[in-house]
Amino acid sequence: MPTTSRSRSERAHSSRHPNEHGRGGDGPRHGGRRRPRRESRPAQAVSPLLHSALEATAPLPTGPLPSFAELGLPDALVRALSEKGITEPFPIQAATLPDVLAQRDVLGRGQTGSGKTLAFGLPMLTRLKDGQSAPLRPRGLILVPTRELAMQVHDALEPFAHALRLRTTTVVGGTSFPRQTAALRRGVDLLIATPGRLSDHVRQGTCQLDDVMIATLDEADQMADMGFLPQVRAILDLVAPGGQRLLFSATLDREVGTLVREYLTDPVVHAVAPPSASVTTMEHHLLLVSADDKPDVLAGIGAREGRTIMFVRTKHTADRVAKKLRSVGVRAGALHGGKTQNARTRTLGEFREGSTPVLVATDVAARGIHVDDVSLVVHVDPPADPKDYLHRAGRTARAGESGVVVTLVLNEQRRSVTAMTNRAGVRAKSTRVRPGDEELSTLTGARTPSGEPVAEPRPERQPRPRRAGAPGGRGRGGAGGSRSGGFRGGERRDRGQRENRSNYSR
Repeated sequence: MPTTSRSRSERAHSSRHPNEHGRGGDGPRHGGRRRPRRESRPAQAVSPLLHSALEATAPLPTGPLPSFAELGLPDALVRALSEKGITEPFPIQAATLPDVLAQRDVLGRGQTGSGKTLAFGLPMLTRLKDGQSAPLRPRGLILVPTRELAMQVHDALEPFAHALRLRTTTVVGGTSFPRQTAALRRGVDLLIATPGRLSDHVRQGTCQLDDVMIATLDEADQMADMGFLPQVRAILDLVAPGGQRLLFSATLDREVGTLVREYLTDPVVHAVAPPSASVTTMEHHLLLVSADDKPDVLAGIGAREGRTIMFVRTKHTADRVAKKLRSVGVRAGALHGGKTQNARTRTLGEFREGSTPVLVATDVAARGIHVDDVSLVVHVDPPADPKDYLHRAGRTARAGESGVVVTLVLNEQRRSVTAMTNRAGVRAKSTRVRPGDEELSTLTGARTPSGEPVAEPRPERQPRPRRAGAPGGRGRGGAGGSRSGGFRGGERRDRGQRENRSNYSR
C-alpha cells in the first residue's frame, strides 16, 4: 500500500486546528457555499491500493478476538453493547475499530451482514464523545443511498449514542423538512442522511457542514449506481478540510475509485471478501419452472414458515405479486419507491416484527433492507447483472446465520441466468420443479397456501403535490431530483432508474 511522507497528525495540524468542539478554527466559514475540492493524488499513487482491494482478500483476524474494551471503546459503550447482548466483536469490527480510532482514513469492503455498521459507527461515536455540537452544525456525518438504510443505521447506533449523551438524527426525504430543521437547530452530533435531502438542507441554509470532523460513505457503490456521486462530491467539498473519511462498499469499481482518489488520504484497506464471493452459509439454487406453473410455485414458497424476501424488477410487479399472494392466504407486503414513506415504514416494520412474513421488493430495496433472520431470498424476476444478484442475495445469511437463495428461471432464461450467476462467483444447482413437488418443499420449505384471502392493506393517503422549488420538491433538484450536477437539478440518465429509484432515495 502506498505511503506518504507526512503523518495524518501533521496533515491535519497544517490544515486546521480543532478546538475542544472539533471545529476547525483557522479556515474561513463557507456556510452553504462550495469549498474548492481538495486535489486528488496522482492516479498512479492509488492504483496499486485499489488493485489490491479489488483482487486480493485481506485475511480476517483469526483466533480469539480482542474485546471491545481492548479495542479502545469507552466503558459506557462497552456496557451498552453488553446490555444488547453484544459481547464479542465481529472480525471486521476488530479489524476496523483501531484504525478509525487512530484517525486513519479507512477503505472497507465487507460481506453484507458482517457487522460493518457498528464497525464504523462505534468508533465515530467514540471520536465525537468529548465535543459539543452547535446549532445547524453536525460534527459527524454518515451518507447512505436510501431512506430505509438511513433509518436502520440510525436505529442501530442511537442506543450507543444515548449512552455517550450524544444526539443523532436522520435527514431523509418523505418526512417533515421543518421537523428535521428543528432537530438540526437543537444541535446534532451525528447526522445520518441521504444525499438528496441533505443537499436540500445545505441549499436552504438549515445545515452547515464546516464542523464535520469525520464522514462516512456507506454503500458507496450503490450511491454510484443510483447517480448520487455529484451530490456526494458537493457534500464532501463542504466538510472540514483535513477531516477523517471512511468509505464502505461491497464493490470498488471505477466511480468509487474516483471518490477514493479525491477524498481519502493514505487509507487503510480492509477488504475482507472479494466482490464476487458468496457467503459460505448461503445455498444457491436455480428453480426451472414453466410460465404456467410459476404463479403456483411462488404461492407455495410464500406459504413457507420464516421470513422471505421476493425480489422483482418493477413497482407494478411488486404490487401484483403481493396482491396475488394475499389472495391465496399468504401475508405479503410490497415495498417500492412508489409508496409513501409512512406506508414503506409500516410495511418494513410489519416484516421485521413477523406479522407480514413475506416482503415483495424492487431491486432498489436490495441494499436498504437490513433485517435479521431472513432465511430465504427469491429472485422472482432474475436480476439484471451479477452485482444485483449479490446485493439481493445479501439479505439472507447475515451475521453468520444460514440462508437459501433461489431464482425462478423460465426455459428461455436458463442460459442467460446461468451465465450471470457464474460471473457472480456463484455455483447454483439447477432443479426443475412444479407446484407441490417434494423437491420444491425440501429446497424452500414450500407448503400449500391456506386459500383464505388476507385482507388488503388500507389505502394510502396520497400527499399533496409540492409546489416547484419547495424544500424536498423536484423543482429545485431536491433529493428526488438532482443526481447529475452537485446541488442543481438534472435529468436521470435512465428512465427505468427514475421510475424505480428516484422516490426511494429522496
